[in-house]
Amino acid sequence: MKAICVFCGSSYGTRETYADAARATGRVIAEQGYTLVYGGAKVGLMGTVADAALEAGGKVIGVLPRALEDKEIGHQGLTELHLVGSMHERKAKMADLSDAFIALPGGVGTLEEIFEVWTWGQLGYHQKPCGFLNIDGYYDDLIRFLDHQTEQGFTKDVMRAMVQIAGTPEEMISLFENYTPPSAPKWIKRDET
Repeated sequence: MKAICVFCGSSYGTRETYADAARATGRVIAEQGYTLVYGGAKVGLMGTVADAALEAGGKVIGVLPRALEDKEIGHQGLTELHLVGSMHERKAKMADLSDAFIALPGGVGTLEEIFEVWTWGQLGYHQKPCGFLNIDGYYDDLIRFLDHQTEQGFTKDVMRAMVQIAGTPEEMISLFENYTPPSAPKWIKRDET
């Protein structure tokens, strides 16, 4: 594992602990020798995680759609900033550059990003770990829903287990370093069950 992608909000949310977690995540990624890959903005938690990694001496790669360069305010102090044509290109580029994916608190965009890379993993497009950094219980209700979804037969246990849950960036990186992707396929023929 060389690069860790962080999906998170372009705003700060209502609790200071979210920004604290973003700072800690950026710092820990850099201190442990990993490259941070993220959405390329200098605002909100996105800017916070990037600044913390840079301050800790880390390499930071941003990926930003040209259409959002002014709105999300592209970060000009990064190791690399890739400007791309669309959100689809952004996500594909971030996935190509990354070996693991963390969702910090964020909105619909954050959820869409982490769910897409998780789906790609379920489909066998990659074998990279994904995880939710559950700061102050931010993802508690979502985790309960994911468990409910699994109980109701819409997600297999092995696919649910692909998503790591941690309370600190150190714990998340440890889970990633010890991650074993599922060996079973997503689909099993009816006569094999």
